[in-house]
Amino acid sequence: MKNRRIQIRSIITSVFLLFFLTSWSSGEKSIINIAGDWTVALDSTDIGLKNGWQNMSFKQLIKLPGTTDDAGLGVPNKLKPSLEKLQMTHLTRKNSYLGAAWYTREITVPKNWKAKELILKLERVIWKTNVWIDGKELGTEQNSLIAPHYYDLTKYLTAGKTHRITIRVDNRKLFDISVDNMAHAYTNHTQIIWNGVIGKMEIEAFDAVRIANLQVKPDINTRKAKLEFTFNSNTKKTVKGVVTITAVNKKSKIAVEALQKDIQINTGQTVVAIDYDMGKDVKLWNEFSPELYELKAELKAGKSQSQVAVDFGMRSFSKKGSVLTINGQPVFLRGTLECDIFPLTGHAPMDKEGWKKVFGTAKNWGLNHLRFHSWCPPKAAFEVADEMGFYLQVELPVWTLKIGEDPKTTDFLYAEAQRMINEYGNHPSFCMWSMGNELQGDMTILTKLMNSLKAKDDRHLYTTTSFTFENGHGKWPESDDDFFITQWTKQGWVRGQGVFNSESPTFNKDYVASVEGMTVPLVTHEIGQYAVYPKIDEISKYTGVLDPINFKSVKEDLERKGLINKAADYTKASGKLAVILYKEEIERALKTAGISGFQLLDLHDFPGQGTALVGLLDAFWDSKGLISTEEFREFSAPVVPLMRFAKATYTNDESFTASLDVSNYAESDLKNQEIEWSISDADVVIASGSTKATIGVGYNHKILDVNESLQKITKASQLTIKVNLKGTNYKNQWNIWVYPQKQTIDYGKVVYTRNLEEAYKLLNAGKKVLLNPDWKKIKGIEGKFVPVFWSPVHFPKQAGTMGVLCNPSHKALANFPTDMNTDWQWWDLNVNSTTLIMDSVVGGNPIVEMVDNFANNRKLASLFEGSVGSGKLVIASFDLSTDLDKRPVAKQMLISVLNYMNSPSFNPEEIKNPEILKSILKEQEEKGKEGATSIY
Repeated sequence: MKNRRIQIRSIITSVFLLFFLTSWSSGEKSIINIAGDWTVALDSTDIGLKNGWQNMSFKQLIKLPGTTDDAGLGVPNKLKPSLEKLQMTHLTRKNSYLGAAWYTREITVPKNWKAKELILKLERVIWKTNVWIDGKELGTEQNSLIAPHYYDLTKYLTAGKTHRITIRVDNRKLFDISVDNMAHAYTNHTQIIWNGVIGKMEIEAFDAVRIANLQVKPDINTRKAKLEFTFNSNTKKTVKGVVTITAVNKKSKIAVEALQKDIQINTGQTVVAIDYDMGKDVKLWNEFSPELYELKAELKAGKSQSQVAVDFGMRSFSKKGSVLTINGQPVFLRGTLECDIFPLTGHAPMDKEGWKKVFGTAKNWGLNHLRFHSWCPPKAAFEVADEMGFYLQVELPVWTLKIGEDPKTTDFLYAEAQRMINEYGNHPSFCMWSMGNELQGDMTILTKLMNSLKAKDDRHLYTTTSFTFENGHGKWPESDDDFFITQWTKQGWVRGQGVFNSESPTFNKDYVASVEGMTVPLVTHEIGQYAVYPKIDEISKYTGVLDPINFKSVKEDLERKGLINKAADYTKASGKLAVILYKEEIERALKTAGISGFQLLDLHDFPGQGTALVGLLDAFWDSKGLISTEEFREFSAPVVPLMRFAKATYTNDESFTASLDVSNYAESDLKNQEIEWSISDADVVIASGSTKATIGVGYNHKILDVNESLQKITKASQLTIKVNLKGTNYKNQWNIWVYPQKQTIDYGKVVYTRNLEEAYKLLNAGKKVLLNPDWKKIKGIEGKFVPVFWSPVHFPKQAGTMGVLCNPSHKALANFPTDMNTDWQWWDLNVNSTTLIMDSVVGGNPIVEMVDNFANNRKLASLFEGSVGSGKLVIASFDLSTDLDKRPVAKQMLISVLNYMNSPSFNPEEIKNPEILKSILKEQEEKGKEGATSIY
């Protein structure tokens, strides 16, 4: 009997749900789409407000949604390519306009809209709008940078009549939200300060009583969705209504049991909370199973009817101590920044298709997280992130050093925050919320703002700022932070900027000491920022509103200097160096229990702030060909094997000693997982092994040990260590370099000297000379292992080289295994060197070049050859003399160079102006090494 009652109830529910969904689909929204042809008048001097906009000339047609840039309106660019800072700061608008613009057209209101409430929606505007109907101004204005601008047109439109609508958009700065206009909600560095409307433009008709907003707050413990309805009523009395609620899983199409509730709605605004049981079979949302539900609510109240549909996910993004969790499981964020970089349009895409490229590419590169730096994306971005299972950090549109100084700015941020909740709060991808980027000023203002949001909306985790340089802050979380974003703590660095150049390469280190005692999850701030030389052939991709004058400037400079044929190699060599540094950045974060994620700056290029081309992808989210997605996912994936070993370079009387850890942030344990490892010299395996282990969710330390003698390596070799989790796609690899310990340095017929005058005498005597001046005392550029940080234009004080460029098949390197670019074995040579500026040398050739930064494009070298008279010369500006028994790489380089110089192959091109070496190698006062923070 009980089962029969359950069956009858199920049938009744199914019939009711079918009727509800059928009636829903038949009730179309009443919307006028006002997109299309408009006329526009530019008004940078505000004549329209002073003398009446009707007297202005509206002869120019424009398509809306769109911008004045799209229409080619404004001041045409007159800048020509040049390495001056103005041209190199960012991409250049082909046509710029700042000020008010008036847009007007006629609209016809349907006859059946009588007694309706009419709401105008303008999606995504910079910055302030005002609206006129038939020449009469509405008494309100809107100023959101991140939410649609809404206007109530009810009193101004008459059903069945044609009206003229005029919109004034003013894109001038309204509040002080930004340092030098760099916040990405209002900037010319990434998106541009466009004028227009770029999203939906529509007027919707509503009945007198309607659902104005619906917020869905999931509770996975009770399997309930807590619904918060906001009802608007323009009736003069309280009305009774019925709201019908149902949710459908968007993937399986399985519906949750429907719910009906009687409600009472007062005049004005009424907020009602309803618990909706999602059932015992509810599916949870996460990166692996992004289960989305569509919740539909229909209100019937007297003669009024209103329908709302929102997507949501049943998920809990939370924390357990210093660990981030999703639905109770540990999660590790593998993220990059999104700074509103869309070079064709100068603004974010407003459709899902545009965002599929962004999130699809990020996912293909092993990421699960995007941080929106000092801006909030449009609805389409959240929708795609929801569907793909991405964890988003969203920020208020602010990056300022003056928090709290202007009460109007603070009020604006409070208002923007509420709009973010209303518009985007339901999206399960909206997991983290920062008040802004690197904020400084009155930090108590930020804490108060953050806590006010926490009290309203507990669906997200909050932090006061994404890092700060404010004195007394930034090295430890603020008291009420849910998570902490930083590049260092009071105990040390948590990103490679502070260690990779100053510490010899080691792969058994992590940041555990820096995060000890951390009480909330820590996410590393903007790691990477390793500049890659501009990809010159990218210029042809800029077919939209922005002109890559910065790229063109570099191209013209290279052409003028006869270096354009090297451009592709500059990109490849600097980019390959960036790859190895990004790999180690990511692996150190993964190795640190107490770190819950990283945020790269950046996986793709940042075309502003001095042309910061720090990406392995270009600004269009396209690969530069520096590493394949499969290779990148070896160290950026839910599961990553991590080898800990002490150094990159060895002699063959040592053993390679290592231990294997595994970072597992997949959905479940890997039980009885077979793990294979090998050490190879080219294609020859010289050692291998395997073991089985259960790899639990989280960080797994010391799964296996490796201890292999290197005695069988009899010549200088690059070895590759590989680890593979058998039966999965998870694997990883690392290079080490091994050199024979018992080698005699044979100078043969080569004379070694550290003195230029002595070198001249020897060369005049027809000798072969290896000139190795004291690198600490000669003129040139500080030798560094790491490349330019961020941008040589934005941070001009740094020693601005971008890594080694050499020909590995050059006979001088025959006994020195290397690729064409810097790898970890170059660390000792690079940091113990001064890079020579060889522009003025006529003749000769570099053996080892250093790629210069693109703001200078000089000919640089650290190993150079040439003939002088009857003599033959090699200049080495790295240290080939000190403690060679303790510096196997320097010793091996010396041996390789000497073998070449003593061979018949050593026949270098003539240096036609050898006296110039006196100025190039001129002694100067010894300088100390540049510190990691000196750029600031």
